[in-house]
Amino acid sequence: MSKVMEKKQQVVQEIAEKLRESQSTVLVDYRGLDVAEVTQLRKELRDAGVEFKVYKNTMSRRAADDVNLSELNESLVGPTAIAFSKDDVIAPAKILSNFAKEHDALEIKAGVLDGKIVSLEQIKELADLPNYEGMLSMLLSVLQAPIRNFALATKAVADQKEEQGA
Repeated sequence: MSKVMEKKQQVVQEIAEKLRESQSTVLVDYRGLDVAEVTQLRKELRDAGVEFKVYKNTMSRRAADDVNLSELNESLVGPTAIAFSKDDVIAPAKILSNFAKEHDALEIKAGVLDGKIVSLEQIKELADLPNYEGMLSMLLSVLQAPIRNFALATKAVADQKEEQGA
């Protein structure tokens, strides 16, 4: 087997592995973005722990077939970049969606969430969710509410008894 074929097979395996391991993956058409905009986008994604790469569509199609995501093949046409996130489910959708609002040239094509293809509407819904820290603070607020209410009620009863005793 020639070295070129071996290298192509390695790239296909790399893409397939990233598709398998990623909690969320988003495919975008970046045509029309200038170098500065793409650099800014890459930096935002990198800061969030999201890998953003451009692969040949034929290699990406083969990798999608290998991991039973053949429906992605119809989106793998034209200039396509793929954002992979192993840790944060929301980050790629949120960053790319916000960037697309500011830059009309960026178009979200498709997405994969935990190994299942999701619609563009689902990607937008995911982008509207708060990030991990936001969800954690909301959870803590909900957990603290009963204790806070109990403390306020106890204080009110104590104040009332103090007034009656005085």
